[in-house]
Amino acid sequence: MQIVTTRLEGVLLVRPAVHGDERGFFAETYREDALADAGVTTRWVQDNHSRSARGVLRGLHFQTHPGQEKLVRCARGSIFDAVVDIRRGSPTFGQWEGFVLDDRTLHALYVPVGFAHGFYVQSDVADVVYKCSNYYDPSTEAGFAWDDPDVRVGWPTDDVQVSHRDAEAPRLHDIADGLPFTYAGPPPAR
Repeated sequence: MQIVTTRLEGVLLVRPAVHGDERGFFAETYREDALADAGVTTRWVQDNHSRSARGVLRGLHFQTHPGQEKLVRCARGSIFDAVVDIRRGSPTFGQWEGFVLDDRTLHALYVPVGFAHGFYVQSDVADVVYKCSNYYDPSTEAGFAWDDPDVRVGWPTDDVQVSHRDAEAPRLHDIADGLPFTYAGPPPAR
């Protein structure tokens, strides 16, 4: 398993070794010690599984206090997964990074607290599974517009199916002053 740092400080791409032949494949999709070596010592308390059809876009979502770390992967199909830095004072505040997660590479994305997350389904159907560091609480659910013109996530298309809630979401600059996340500076050298 290879853990790769990304352009956005704290976000990690997890690349498992996939061993396959004509019968199928085997892969370790989660390994606590490998993530701990990369500085992620999260206690995961909830696993979620969503299924979506081609063209569905979910996001950009986050949980307010205490926040929620996620470890996201696509178990079936293919998605374009995006994260946006929403930590006030961060040098990359409002910047995004995108990754293709699919059932071929089995890459996973570690999304720390202070980042919004969303994905767009590129295959006929996609099953997205993710670990969460805190239990779901609807009172802490928040988000901003998937098509925010200031953030400009490079979604593969703008022909998407979104929920009513996502279609009516505010722009990031409209909620920025009330965000509970602040940038604490780079982690100490290991």
